[in-house]
Amino acid sequence: MTATPLPDAAPLHDVLIIGGGLVGASLAIALHQAGLDVGLVEASAPDALPAVFDERNLSFSEATVHGLTALGVLDRLRSPAGAIERIHVSRQGDFGRTLLEAARHGRSEFGRVVVARDFGLALEARLSEMAALRRYRPARFVGLDPLEGAGPRGVRIVDGGGERRLRAQVLVAADGTGSGVRQALGIGCDHHDYGQTLFVTRLRTQRPPDGTAYERLGPDGPTALLPRGDGHYGLVHGVERACADEVAALDDAGFLARVQAHFGWRAGRFLACGARSAYPVARSLAQSLIAPRAVLVGNAAQTVHPIGAQGFNLGLRDALTLAELLARARAADALADCGDAALLEEYARRRHDDRARTVAFSDGLARISANPAEGLRPLRSLGFWAADRVPSLQAWLVGAAMGYRGDVPALCRAQDAS
Repeated sequence: MTATPLPDAAPLHDVLIIGGGLVGASLAIALHQAGLDVGLVEASAPDALPAVFDERNLSFSEATVHGLTALGVLDRLRSPAGAIERIHVSRQGDFGRTLLEAARHGRSEFGRVVVARDFGLALEARLSEMAALRRYRPARFVGLDPLEGAGPRGVRIVDGGGERRLRAQVLVAADGTGSGVRQALGIGCDHHDYGQTLFVTRLRTQRPPDGTAYERLGPDGPTALLPRGDGHYGLVHGVERACADEVAALDDAGFLARVQAHFGWRAGRFLACGARSAYPVARSLAQSLIAPRAVLVGNAAQTVHPIGAQGFNLGLRDALTLAELLARARAADALADCGDAALLEEYARRRHDDRARTVAFSDGLARISANPAEGLRPLRSLGFWAADRVPSLQAWLVGAAMGYRGDVPALCRAQDAS
C-alpha cells in the first residue's frame, strides 16, 4: 500500500466522521444541513447497507422522532412506523405491573417503532441528496498521525486505492462498541458482560398490535414486544448466555412456545416468527468523551443494555448536541475552529447528565430485574405499584421514555416537551 506523501496535501474537512451507521450517518446529515464541510468514512460499499441495518426493531423516543424529522429522514421511510401509545412493564414471577399511557400525559404517542433496515434505507436516501458531503467508501480507519501544535488531526484510512491521509479540525468516532478510533486515541473503556444473549425477530400474534409496547422482565433478561407498523410485533427475547446455543437450535414452534411461556398471553397466542438473529449483551463505557481534536458519539462512547430501548436514542442525542454546538460556533464566526478545546469540553459537559442517568437507569433495571433473590420480589412489586400510581414517579418515567433527560439538543424539542 502507498500513502499520500505529505500530510498537508491531504483533504481537509471541518469534521471527519468514522462510521456510517445509525449515529454516524445521522450526524453527517445534521452537520451538512448546518453548512459544515463533512467527510464520512464508511466500511460498506455504495450498493450495500452497514450490517447494523438488519431486521432489528428500533424504538424511537419522541425526542428522537423530532430530531429525525428535522433531519428530513423519517419522511423517507418506505414502510410505516408503529406508534407506541402505551408502555406495559411487568416481571415474570412478581406481582404488579406499570402501565404508562401517552394520552394521560397529553401525548398521542411516546415514540415509534422502525425496522433498522427501513431506517438505513431512509438515511441513505437523505445522504444521497447531499452533494457536498464527501463519502469515503468502502474504507476503514487504520490510524492517526501525531498531533502537531494547533494543526488539524491527521487520519489514515485504507480504501480501494490503498492507504491515504485525511485531515480534520475535529475527528468523530462513530465506529461502534469496539471503536478503533477510541483505542487509537488512548481512551480506556469500562466493560461489563451481562451474561445474556438477545434473540430478535418479527412476531405475528393472535391479536394485532394496538399501540402497546410490552417489556416483560425476567431472570434471564427482558422479553419485549414492540408494535410495528406492518401489523407484526418486533420481538426481543433475552436468554442466559449458557442456553443461547440451545435456544438458537429450536425450530420455530419450539421457539414460539418458549417465548410464550416467558411472556404470557397479553398479546394472545404467538402464531409465527421471522428469521432470528442473536446478539450478546454487554455494557461498555468510554472513560472520556473527548480527546484533543476528537469526540466520541454513540456506541463508541457508551454501549448500554438494550432494556428500555435507550441505546440509539442516547447516541442520537450525542450527535445532535455536537452538531448544535458546531453549528452555533460556525454561525457566530465563519472561521471558528471546530476542534477548539473549549467547544469539545462543552460537548462533554452537556452530555454528562443525560449519559449518566441513562446508563444508571438501564444498568440498574437490568441488574435488579435479573436478580433471582427472593428478598427482592416484594421490593420490585412495590416499585411496580408506585410507578403505576405515584404521579411524580410516572412523570419522571414518561419524560425518560420520551427522551427528555438532561440537556437535550434543540432539534429534539420540536414541540413543547414539558
